[in-house]
Amino acid sequence: MSTLEDIRFDNTYARLPEVFYRRVKPTPLPSPYLVSFNADAAALVGLDPAEALRPEFAEYFSGNRLLPASEPLAAIYAGHQFGTYVPQLGDGRAILLGEALGAAGAGRWDVQLKGAGLTPFSRMGDGRAVLRSTVREYLCGEAMHALGIPTTRALCIVGSDEPVIRETVETAAVLTRLAPTHVRFGTFELFHYRGQQDRVRELADYVVRQHYPHLWEDADRYHGLLREVVGRTARLIARWQAAGFAHGVMNTDNMSVVGLTLDYGPFGFLDEYDAGFVCNHSDYGGRYAFDQQPGVGLWNLSCFAETLLPLTGHDPAVAALNEYAGIFAEAYSELMRGKLGLETERPEDAGLVAGLLKILQANAVDYARFFRRLCDFQTRPGADDPLRDMFIDPAAFDGWARGYRARLAAEASDDAARRGRMLRTNPVYVLRNHLAQRAIERAQAGDYAEINTLLEILQKPFDEQPGRELYAEPPPEGTRRVVVSCSS
Repeated sequence: MSTLEDIRFDNTYARLPEVFYRRVKPTPLPSPYLVSFNADAAALVGLDPAEALRPEFAEYFSGNRLLPASEPLAAIYAGHQFGTYVPQLGDGRAILLGEALGAAGAGRWDVQLKGAGLTPFSRMGDGRAVLRSTVREYLCGEAMHALGIPTTRALCIVGSDEPVIRETVETAAVLTRLAPTHVRFGTFELFHYRGQQDRVRELADYVVRQHYPHLWEDADRYHGLLREVVGRTARLIARWQAAGFAHGVMNTDNMSVVGLTLDYGPFGFLDEYDAGFVCNHSDYGGRYAFDQQPGVGLWNLSCFAETLLPLTGHDPAVAALNEYAGIFAEAYSELMRGKLGLETERPEDAGLVAGLLKILQANAVDYARFFRRLCDFQTRPGADDPLRDMFIDPAAFDGWARGYRARLAAEASDDAARRGRMLRTNPVYVLRNHLAQRAIERAQAGDYAEINTLLEILQKPFDEQPGRELYAEPPPEGTRRVVVSCSS
């Protein structure tokens, strides 16, 4: 395991021409201190967890000191935000230190400080992040990873008492984010719309070499790249839908070319099932509502495909995009069969899932709790009371349960074996907004224990954790829904 000074870097992005970024140093953060440290993420870059105890740790991961061999830069990109093209965005408060080489088999990881100060792309921003937003991203990235959903990771939060003005005066914090890459659809869009096709090709070659090397020798590697991104994005969004996760800001600048969940601003896991759930208070038209995510994914991919048209040709690009619906449907169906404990595929399964979601919505049933309780479903009639009690209209559940029971019988499902599979698929714990908000409020009062407790719980979401049953509960009745916006 490495010390802070021994983390190995190989900064391939910094070796690209400077049209892709600007070199910039972090702005010192007054009196930084460690808020939370994630040993699981530290292992990715080979960092010894004992290093978090050193006073220098907060200095390095606030940006006050630079890790040896790091080459800090801010990336430039554009993007479609809520459907409207914005010609230049870029890392306005995030600074990439470099690409750390992990232990054998751990790959390479961008080490990025989010909230590290002004960059040339800060526009009217202050370059800072606040404790509230860093806590949400820190916890959600790790929660998603534990659920098996591709995502950025989070190494630590470093805080400071420096005031930062948002809707109110808050305190500053820096999140250290890890990812295989931070290249986005919007990175390609910037050069495409500037008419710099040579830069699009250069970027595409870089992405293929670094992340899809099996395509490099292919004569149609750009078509292969598009197909890979289409497939990964389709499977990613299928996982979001099955998990009941709403991203909230599916702009093209928040879409990764390696198919991982990027940027946790406004997000939300479903409490009661609501297909039209809008987690972002700023999304007035519901563009990124939960049930719109699959369609938006394809729309965003079409924007990405447009940037590659001179490299792929029109018909191959259309063919690649046409694969999206089938890949998404197959992945989502497989995931939902897993949640229902089904081992085989049958034509009636789509109707079984659709019928269930319809009655969950009509009865305002909690999504995660229902599926966890469904693990105990038995094929003998009359054992459904805990599930029936979740419905305002128990008869609606009874009707669905008859079809489900018949479906289980059709594949001779064994209750005990099915239960074991389902317990590994349907989590006890997800990062509900009221849990994140409670951790934030305690942290703002100087108590960081709840962040670490939640982190520990969410890293084992499928395990019953005695004494922590309240973390599996929906928001208490009568409490106001936590409102999150793009400033979150």
